Amino acid sequence: MARRHHAGGYELTKPVYFIGFMGAGKTSVSQYLAKTLGLASIDADEYLELLEDRIIADIFAEEGEESFRDLETQYLEELSRRSPRFIGCGGGVVKRPKNITIMKTHGYAVYLGVTAEEASHRIPNTDSRPLFKDIETARRTVAERIPLYEAAADAYVETTGYSVPEIADQVEAILLENGILVKED
Repeated sequence: MARRHHAGGYELTKPVYFIGFMGAGKTSVSQYLAKTLGLASIDADEYLELLEDRIIADIFAEEGEESFRDLETQYLEELSRRSPRFIGCGGGVVKRPKNITIMKTHGYAVYLGVTAEEASHRIPNTDSRPLFKDIETARRTVAERIPLYEAAADAYVETTGYSVPEIADQVEAILLENGILVKED
């Protein structure tokens, strides 16, 4: 599908959450769509780091995963109450049932699928990713999370082997078809 070049003239009826394993393209696709459609996007992990004034790896190291997940839920709730935008979520956001409920209640979740192998090629510095220690760990984590991503998702788009514009085209079509992305009056 050829990319339709347009900026502005569209609005979201509710927040759109991008979920999936790290390296699936959640931030890249949300930023690309925001730019081409003239809408807002935010990376939930970057938002958390900004407000906490520290990086996620430090939160994991100093306070543990549970403490990080508490913060993740707090900021997901906060972002869900703001005006609709594209939200690139952290890969483990689905580990908490409350987060799935937040997404289901307030928005529309798009699951971007990716293999562990593809993710490892896309992520420039896996040392900074607390749960991406090696390819076997990544494979196990992907396999464990698939049912959670599927439970949270309103739509699924495979990203392995596709460029950001190609993925964005698929997402845009799904959002238009489901009345999540609409033309402004």
